[in-house]
Amino acid sequence: MTFSSWRLRISVAVALFLSSVAALNMLDSLRREHSLIKPYQGAGMNVPQWDFTGSTMVTSNFIRLTPDQQSKQGAIWNSVPCYTTKWEFQVQFSVHGTGRDLYGDGFAIWYTKTRMQLGPVFGNQDLFSGLAVFLDTYNNHNGPHNHEHPFVSAMVNNGSAVYDHDRDGTHTQLAGCAAKFRGKSHPTHIAIRYEPSVLKVSLDIDGKNQWTECFRVEGVELPTGYYFGVSAATGDLSDNHDIVSLKFYNLEENVDPNFTLQRSHIIPSAKTSEAQREHVEDVPPSKIGKVATSGLKVFGYIILIIIVCIVLIFGGIFLYQYSKEDRRKRFY
Repeated sequence: MTFSSWRLRISVAVALFLSSVAALNMLDSLRREHSLIKPYQGAGMNVPQWDFTGSTMVTSNFIRLTPDQQSKQGAIWNSVPCYTTKWEFQVQFSVHGTGRDLYGDGFAIWYTKTRMQLGPVFGNQDLFSGLAVFLDTYNNHNGPHNHEHPFVSAMVNNGSAVYDHDRDGTHTQLAGCAAKFRGKSHPTHIAIRYEPSVLKVSLDIDGKNQWTECFRVEGVELPTGYYFGVSAATGDLSDNHDIVSLKFYNLEENVDPNFTLQRSHIIPSAKTSEAQREHVEDVPPSKIGKVATSGLKVFGYIILIIIVCIVLIFGGIFLYQYSKEDRRKRFY
């Protein structure tokens, strides 16, 4: 065996060893009080350290926040506040339904001051305080934007900003990326990693255990003592929004209690957000057919008016020529 072959084998062995060490470290840092993993313990809707609301249904293989039905809202919330300053929250999920071209609305992952409040923002209250990561599948927006759907974005709020569905939240988002996670034959993953001032979101859509960075934002300040949750909503369009697992990892080393205490008093903030754009009202899916029919009628009327005008013009020309010829004949 050649030296280069030995060197390749050694490199592969070292890489596998380092990967195993990293996996063990992540396993050691897993915190059960903020995690939800199969088999879901408890009876019925009673799962220790987690509360459910709305249309949420617990099964043996997943937790369904909403069924593939219109006008549903559901959510799960951790009942234990998080006092970790450096963490990673991984969500394994599946979004699917019968809709081929029209579906929605999507779901959101929360780290907020209040919990268990159903509302208009993917099944949670508006004017929240904390962090939201939106996984928006609603693909019928009329406002101008530069991205496809599904779309993943983040928003930090101090309780004063309104999330605007008609603008996809782009006037308040920190960053985002298109991610085709809907309708996969396997569950997909998202990882939200936070350390003071830095927020990073990564995705594993193909199920290859390989993270792809969606975005990374600096200047993000989040306090300790908030709650993790996941919520989903359907409107005129619908989907199944299923959560398979929630895993929280504590990434802190040499924790300073004074620093943790200081972080509990800060106000959620972010230095940057994307530029605002003009507000454009959405057309509800139930009215799309009416709008299209109305547009066809208007187009038909326009064509009819054009045809009538052409007939009148040519008719006028014909009459003028006829009268002119008639006068000429009488003159001679």
